[in-house]
Amino acid sequence: METQYRKLHENEICRDLFGQFIRRQKVEKCWRKEAGKWVIKDAPFIDDWSESDYKILITCLKNTAATDGLVYGFFCNGQLKGFVSVESTLFGAKEKYLDLTSLHVSEDMRGKGIGKILFLEAGAWAKEHGAKKLYISAHSAVETQAFYKAMGCVEAQEYHQQHVEAEPFDCQLEFSL
Repeated sequence: METQYRKLHENEICRDLFGQFIRRQKVEKCWRKEAGKWVIKDAPFIDDWSESDYKILITCLKNTAATDGLVYGFFCNGQLKGFVSVESTLFGAKEKYLDLTSLHVSEDMRGKGIGKILFLEAGAWAKEHGAKKLYISAHSAVETQAFYKAMGCVEAQEYHQQHVEAEPFDCQLEFSL
């Protein structure tokens, strides 16, 4: 099995790149904020990407790469099996955050430490580009939140309103660099 981690360039980000990528995530329970407290609720569904979702993803990742952000991938036998993206524009009251806009590992490769490597690479890149913290608007699934907690993420001190409006059930997190 040949593996490689590397930066992705705008011109290689296309639908074919995701040909062997399995987004599927079976979700049973999610974190929800109720009356100011975080609780776990039953919320069963299967999260997967439609062709429309892939089209949006590809547009966003191409834009990230074109605007000097980071798009970084994990390949197994030449196939993309994980990726992370970080935007290049600092934001927040003290402009200390960079936005980790995606972190996904193909269903067939989860639990092997790939997400951790991608996350740490994103953090190192963000720190090199002037950030004090990574900002993550993360899926509220219990498993997703367990990953981010294990990485050292905590609830964001300052919420990014666009993320809250776009994904009201996401958990708004930060990671100190």
